[in-house]
Amino acid sequence: MDTRDAIAEARKRGIDLVEIAPNAKPPVCKLIDYGKFLYEQKKKTHEAKKKQVTVQVKEIKFRPGTDDHDYNYRMEHAREWLLDGDKVRAAIAFRGREMTHRELGNAILKRLTEALADIADVEVYPKMEGYQMFTIFIPKKSKADVKKAATSQHTSAAPDADDDAVPEKKEKVERVKPAEEKPAEDDLIDGIF
Repeated sequence: MDTRDAIAEARKRGIDLVEIAPNAKPPVCKLIDYGKFLYEQKKKTHEAKKKQVTVQVKEIKFRPGTDDHDYNYRMEHAREWLLDGDKVRAAIAFRGREMTHRELGNAILKRLTEALADIADVEVYPKMEGYQMFTIFIPKKSKADVKKAATSQHTSAAPDADDDAVPEKKEKVERVKPAEEKPAEDDLIDGIF
């Protein structure tokens, strides 16, 4: 259709002529209500944002002299965050002469890695950054998915037909780690792993 004819038709109907694909040969236009079109586009983007999952990086801080109770308290918080699907950054802050005893920090991070091994993978292996040694944990897919599936099940009073059946065990799914590979023994700080 000729451009002038399309504009005349749009005016006659009392709606807008909107160019949908300007780079196409020939350009594609539609006769629509532009305000309604913008409103629907905005609704679509809003719905897409709702469904988008944001992963936060939560941090727990230790000191080389952190005692057992404090360690367990922080480790339990890290476990909760990992089960919720967030990343956890564990940092050990050294001050003054503590820098000469990095092995104490290594021991804490190694202990934490072993404690969280069932629900988390190490994304960033322990490394020093200034006066801090840190590592980053990411949740294992299978554990986070199981928790989300458990919370998303319905809670109606009506029983399901499957409730009488014996529940099937879920197979453990191994995940290929796209994150950095585990460094060689020589690359690690004092060979903690």
